[in-house]
Amino acid sequence: MMAAAPAVTAAPPAATPTISAYANSTTFAVILSLSFCHLLNDMMQSLVPAIYPILKNSYALSFGQIGLITLAFQFTASMLQPFVGMYTDRRPQPYSLMIGMGFTLVGLLLLAHADNYPFILFSAALIGMGSSVFHPEASRAARMAAGGRYGLAQSLFQVGGNLGQASGPLLAAFIVIPRGQGSLTWFSGAALLAMIVLFQVCNWYRERRAASRPLMVRDKHSVTKPSSAYGLSRGRVIFAVFVLVVLLFSKNVYQASLGSYYIFYLMAKFHLTVQTAQIYLFAFMIGIVVGTLLGGAVGDKVGRIPVIWFSILGALPFALMLPHADLFWTGVLAVVVAMIIASAFAAILVYAQELMPGRIGLVAGMFYGFSFGLGGLGAAALGKLADLTSIDTVYQATPFLLCLGLLTVFLPRKVGRPAPLL
Repeated sequence: MMAAAPAVTAAPPAATPTISAYANSTTFAVILSLSFCHLLNDMMQSLVPAIYPILKNSYALSFGQIGLITLAFQFTASMLQPFVGMYTDRRPQPYSLMIGMGFTLVGLLLLAHADNYPFILFSAALIGMGSSVFHPEASRAARMAAGGRYGLAQSLFQVGGNLGQASGPLLAAFIVIPRGQGSLTWFSGAALLAMIVLFQVCNWYRERRAASRPLMVRDKHSVTKPSSAYGLSRGRVIFAVFVLVVLLFSKNVYQASLGSYYIFYLMAKFHLTVQTAQIYLFAFMIGIVVGTLLGGAVGDKVGRIPVIWFSILGALPFALMLPHADLFWTGVLAVVVAMIIASAFAAILVYAQELMPGRIGLVAGMFYGFSFGLGGLGAAALGKLADLTSIDTVYQATPFLLCLGLLTVFLPRKVGRPAPLL
């Protein structure tokens, strides 16, 4: 009797990748590339407030006119970014990252050769336009590469921008101020380098979207689409987003008061030179970098709400002490306040993304654009207040804006839960 042939067991079909499989690993190369380009972009943009002393002396500008430059720079970003975000939510545009960098490049070159106040305003507005095009899609790409660590990804992306902003005062102190307004032209190479790096990121972004489209169709019956912010009503979502905008407004206006007028405050109160004051501003910017990175990582572990509470209200006592401190403690308190306030940004942004699933571009446009535009409006108002009273009055009044952080009590608690650790 012949032995029965062994049964041949068909090999199980290869597991089909799902959308969730793509989200289980963080693509750090992409996030770090975006962060690096964010650094270069914001480095160029930070040269605008960093050269305010040159512009003020060269064109006899008032503090109110300085504030209007900040407003022009942030107004285009404020008005355009939400619309760019809404458009790219429907039709993502990977290569708009390079286009945005091109606007920044052109605006910087024009500012280097601006010889009158209207031309300065136009150049600043064009740089702001570059920001409005760059940020929504860059934020979306960072979230795509996050692997579930959304707070960490957004904070790493934002830290690049913070480092770029921090480098502006040093570059201004050692390059732009000694060599004049025309030396801004030298930084055009940074924009070209960013465009080269972004070309690679854009290719990854396009391929990632191409790969995810068939998976989305294949998994449409197995993947549950997230509800609108954990079942919250539309009205509750709108109110929560409004609260987040107000929170970021209070943070941005106070931060703008330091970023735009800190140099003048130090020069007026402590009689520092421009170069020395720029170093103090650099330390303040580094505080923002550290706070942003820590806030994003901690938010992934403990949730967004605790970070928001700590960030907004924790800075208040230090901000109240700052106007009454000597030079040493002014520098220390400014860095501490910067760290605490900056820790909220990633938490607020990711919280808003979870409130509005599928609206990543709109959220990025609102919080990188609209809220920062409100900060620019506040900076212009603070400049007018400084003209009417004194720069000391500005630093005594602005800490009370942080009391708006009490509105955090109205935020729903179901959103912003800790993401799983990898």
